[in-house]
Amino acid sequence: MKIFLGADHRGFELKESLKPWLESLGHDVIDCGNTVYEKTDDYPDFSFAVADRVVAEAESRGIVICGSAVGVTIAANKVKGARCSPGLGVEEVARGREDDDLNILALSGDYMSEKRAKDMIQAFLSTPFKGDERHTRRLKKIKAREKQWLR
Repeated sequence: MKIFLGADHRGFELKESLKPWLESLGHDVIDCGNTVYEKTDDYPDFSFAVADRVVAEAESRGIVICGSAVGVTIAANKVKGARCSPGLGVEEVARGREDDDLNILALSGDYMSEKRAKDMIQAFLSTPFKGDERHTRRLKKIKAREKQWLR
């Protein structure tokens, strides 16, 4: 699977540790930045880069990381077609995939271990969207609302 990664300075270390692990699992990993640790960088730059790529390549997924996972979530969800949520636990991430077709996972660089992040990523990558009528209906309502957005 193609996976786009992005992180600011507070998520940089976690992103760098996840890249080789994801590649070892056979995924095609594209680093959308930051590619160097820069204390003054801004999370929207990397969230937008990941979200733009994920939306353009429907079968791909994205992972964005900042200190709390909140900022990257807000920024990613400003991209039409992005469905980003912070990962708080494996069950929540799996439910986000099953019910909401989550295509971008937000992780906290400050408040989660690498092991916890990997557990959530595995759920994110392995859980399919159920496509039940009620979930599909809800996603159609979201897409209709997005059509009202100005570009």
